[in-house]
Amino acid sequence: MTIITLDRVSKRYGALQVTDAVSLALERGSALGIIGPNGAGKTTLFNLIAGTTLADSGTIRFDGEDVTRMPARRRCHRGIGRSFQIPHPFVGMTTYENVLVGATFGGRLSERDAAAKAVDVLELTGLARKANVLAGQLTLLERKRLEMARALASSPRLLLLDEIAGGLTEPECAELVDAIRNVRAQGVSIIWIEHVVHALLAVVDRIAVIDFGRKIAEGEPAATMASPEVAAIYMGMESEAAHG
Repeated sequence: MTIITLDRVSKRYGALQVTDAVSLALERGSALGIIGPNGAGKTTLFNLIAGTTLADSGTIRFDGEDVTRMPARRRCHRGIGRSFQIPHPFVGMTTYENVLVGATFGGRLSERDAAAKAVDVLELTGLARKANVLAGQLTLLERKRLEMARALASSPRLLLLDEIAGGLTEPECAELVDAIRNVRAQGVSIIWIEHVVHALLAVVDRIAVIDFGRKIAEGEPAATMASPEVAAIYMGMESEAAHG
């Protein structure tokens, strides 16, 4: 059963067409990876799904409901959670308190239930030992995990991960992949934008490729990455990463 469907979704800023008639569908419990060069419109696509930006045209349906014009807060309450590319935790609060905020306001849970949810999420994301550490003192890997944990605290059925592996070492990336696999094992559907493609390939069922706001390919990961057009874009992404 499909959990989210985008039908020819578009967004323009002045003369710039950022998202151009993108159509996507994700089955419940599945994981979709999205790749593309910088400026391709990937994060804008996430903003359209999460509701922080509204589409100019097209339709977004979540769990059978038209959410195209629904504000971000209500989409979160419906079950869409997201992380951000650059972590912005509440640095003066502990790791536990950061996750508790997500459970209380994103998940709309009671004080007791929010506390229990926060503990569960800290265990799931490997942050339990850092529960009482100020978020401002966490390593980059731990802050990336906290981004994911805060999103999970709202009890999403669909989790949007935005370049969560960027900047990590290979061992840290492997740890993060394990954490994302654990999340998926809980039945959470995932859409993951990522430049670190080998991390993506370790988790997702399908890959969609975005370039200049358009979806140019989608399919099984190995076959999609083998496409000459996609291979050329991937080489460009590697060059961007090397010079970033």
